[in-house]
Amino acid sequence: MIKKLIWVILTILLGFSSLQARVVSLYDLQKMPRSVEKDYYIWRYLRYPTTTAYQAKVAIKGISHINKKLRVAYRKKTGLSISSTAPKKRTPKKKLFNWRIKSQANKLFAHGIKMVEQRKLQKAADDFYEAYYKYTQRWEKDKTLFWLYLLTNQKSYLDMLKKSYHINMYTLLAADFTNAKYPKSIVTPTSDRKRSPYVNETNPIHWAKIKHKLKLPSTNLESLIKMCESKESIGISSYIQAKVCNYTKSYFPFPYRDVMRDLPKERQALIYAIARQESRFVPASVSRSFALGLMQFMPFLIDHVAKQKGEVIDYDEIFKPRKAIEYANYHLDYLEKYLYHPLFIAYAYNGGIGFTKRLIKKPQYFREGAFEPYLSMEKIPNVEAREYGKRVLTNYVIYLNKLGIPTRMLTFINKLTDPLETDRFRR
Repeated sequence: MIKKLIWVILTILLGFSSLQARVVSLYDLQKMPRSVEKDYYIWRYLRYPTTTAYQAKVAIKGISHINKKLRVAYRKKTGLSISSTAPKKRTPKKKLFNWRIKSQANKLFAHGIKMVEQRKLQKAADDFYEAYYKYTQRWEKDKTLFWLYLLTNQKSYLDMLKKSYHINMYTLLAADFTNAKYPKSIVTPTSDRKRSPYVNETNPIHWAKIKHKLKLPSTNLESLIKMCESKESIGISSYIQAKVCNYTKSYFPFPYRDVMRDLPKERQALIYAIARQESRFVPASVSRSFALGLMQFMPFLIDHVAKQKGEVIDYDEIFKPRKAIEYANYHLDYLEKYLYHPLFIAYAYNGGIGFTKRLIKKPQYFREGAFEPYLSMEKIPNVEAREYGKRVLTNYVIYLNKLGIPTRMLTFINKLTDPLETDRFRR
């Protein structure tokens, strides 16, 4: 009786929904909390042939963020341009101040990289040193320490990196350069429970409600972690655990073993590496651009893969981990026909294979030279792809080790300037 009562209370608190979203009504939309997940369903509703212009105008009032897909769908349905009806939020002064400081630090770091290219190494070191004290995030401080080591060869910078709690390319390389073990802050959470009765991990609206609870000061995060803890929802619980410890620990879970274990370990490591970066293993994730699911597939790519496989698929199917992994595995088969290095595969997964091909064929990228390949990795103009690649490569190295294939970051770094080891575009 007590267990049943707990279930009823938690169900009410989180607003458990059985919504499958193959057909969403205007009434369904109005019950959803304002969120990027709701935006996705509004977009789907606008695309229904039976949705009228009037219904579209009512639905659009519930959006939280305008993107290109919503603009296009709304214009096609109503002939009008979309304007946001979301409540305007005033940015706190402290946040604005932090943005300005980070912007200054980014400019200093970028200028330092230019000075390295021009072989003005003392000026570069001065820039990196100043950027270090302006950055507030640990991984950003770590990259300045790494470059200070490259420029000065002072072991003290490596010692500082090895004390960092953050797991990133720079901290792993510091361990490699000194023949040290990788950091102890790498955590692999587990659970004996197959599924949580309180969480529908494949429902985006349920995930939106959990995210809302995370923002409430009254929420007991430890209780929420226990509620979300299961093999199927390990991504959600580890997401909250990272928040609780203020990201001083890095969680590398191993979900969906029944789907993954039949794949080669290298492919398992790559899928895990990408999924961790894309969604933190939250199957119901939706991005502002409507990348969907565990592997954050864009709708056009879902359409393409489905056509190649001879399937008809509803977009909501991609919120199921098995289907997301299946489609990712298929897409990676294609990428690996041309790219053999996890860093370049990550660039292609994020920015497209065309972007990656154009990038690595340019003579100023990933060729033999002073400070390479680190210099190339820092000067890629697409900032999102640049940082994404580093993080996926880091995840890949960690997961290879976790899967029983001993390896080091430096092994992969040393291959980046050798086209025979990385790709077929530069041969």
